[in-house]
Amino acid sequence: MNFTNKLKIYSPAFLSGILLVLCYPRIDFYYIAWVALVPFLLSLYNKRPKEAFFIGIFLGLPYFFGTQYWIYHSINHYGGLPFIISIAIVFLLCLYLSLYTGLFASLFALHNRNSNFQNLFFAPFLWIALEFLRSYLFTGFPWSIIGYTQYKFLHIIQISDITGIYGVSFLVVAFNNAITEVIIVRKRLRDMPLLPLSKTIIGLVILFVLIISSLIYGQWRLKEKREGEPIRASIIQGNIEQDKKWEPSYQREVFNTYKNLTLKAFQSSPSIIIWPETSVPFYFGSDKDYTEQLFDFQSQINTPLLFGSILIKAKEKGRFYLSNSALLIDRNGIVSYTYDKIHLVPFGEYIPLRKLLFFIDKLVFGIGDYIQGNQHLKAKINSKEFATLICYEMIFPGLVRKFFIKGGDFMVNITNDAWFGRTSGPYQHFTMSVFRSVENRKPLLRAANTGISGFVDSNGRILSKTGLFEYAVITMDLMTDQKITFYSKYGDIFSYICIVISIIFLADTFGKIRKIY
Repeated sequence: MNFTNKLKIYSPAFLSGILLVLCYPRIDFYYIAWVALVPFLLSLYNKRPKEAFFIGIFLGLPYFFGTQYWIYHSINHYGGLPFIISIAIVFLLCLYLSLYTGLFASLFALHNRNSNFQNLFFAPFLWIALEFLRSYLFTGFPWSIIGYTQYKFLHIIQISDITGIYGVSFLVVAFNNAITEVIIVRKRLRDMPLLPLSKTIIGLVILFVLIISSLIYGQWRLKEKREGEPIRASIIQGNIEQDKKWEPSYQREVFNTYKNLTLKAFQSSPSIIIWPETSVPFYFGSDKDYTEQLFDFQSQINTPLLFGSILIKAKEKGRFYLSNSALLIDRNGIVSYTYDKIHLVPFGEYIPLRKLLFFIDKLVFGIGDYIQGNQHLKAKINSKEFATLICYEMIFPGLVRKFFIKGGDFMVNITNDAWFGRTSGPYQHFTMSVFRSVENRKPLLRAANTGISGFVDSNGRILSKTGLFEYAVITMDLMTDQKITFYSKYGDIFSYICIVISIIFLADTFGKIRKIY
């Protein structure tokens, strides 16, 4: 096969990958997502599964690398690896993730060639099944979920309180596939004059009903009045350089930065003040001097203070065991709440397969090994309950919902995105959090060390946010929400249905293949 033919085969998929990248922050051309997959899907028709697999790889590589290139920053700047090696590691990760789009393409092409079932909805069912599996296999990495492109499309994302983020992905992929079907319908009519047209029309009608129903549902949810009370909260963004925050000579300056910003916030009389992940530059409880100073400061402002700290949990044979934790000091000067991070960051806070990967060290500073928490704890302030999600945990919808199965009033996310510099990573992380608010109908208070901090209501509206790398205090009265959603209560039922239906489609396909051979 010459270069021109290869270019003709693979360039549509590559174009789709580039178009998808444009849909995510900071570019935010989210409306392109509704047509971005069309060149890719068109290129799969009449392709053999093996050839389609590589077409899927050519979709995945630009798509995942364009949305996840920022990972190199922490590896290069804080892991000490050369730029080329850092980029190579990110490329290998993207190559792994591209296996999912390759598998999608291969199965989609196989189905088109051999199944009796109408394929208008096979594409979204299969896409969601693979997105969901990618989110959980091998500790999971649910970044670049296509539904996240739609965080500004408030009417369509309201269905997330039923389906989770994956329902939004489903509609986007289904719409792309519908356009693809319309484009190729003339060619299919030449082969099967009536059957393809009738099935295509039925599929388009069903999709039209689904989208219109979703928009009507979204309008209803956006106008719905729900039980709740205002709570005034202040978020502190200290803007502490990642490579200095643990230097002993910088310790006092970090502490004073947070105290000064907090005194500024105190003037607005908030009900709670929130500092970011690992904001205190010492081991709370173990460093007696600084711990006492923090208690003294909190007693001066007499306001509940939520902050992140690394805690020393145990010491065995000279080895320390740490937790990445959130703590709340109440008005009485008592630590009334301690939550230990449950989902740790692989290669950041722990090393998977440590015996095999003994030569790799963690990126997160610490004097020992991090251990994960195992309790989905909520705190209480002024009779209002909230959960605290720490950094990376916010991208796992299945984890977040477990805190709100029995209710709650709001959620807090404390994070330190300084690891990612001025890349698109912090912007994507913030917008992903929007969906956790909608899925669980809980307003979000987000405190990030270098940004982006902000407030999001329970409908996913971004009410206020900071920029990157700025000292900031933002205070707002936010309406709490006591609603328990279908998604909070029952989880990813929609995704499981997509997996089951995909299996049914594939069983039909493979059954027909067996009859032929």
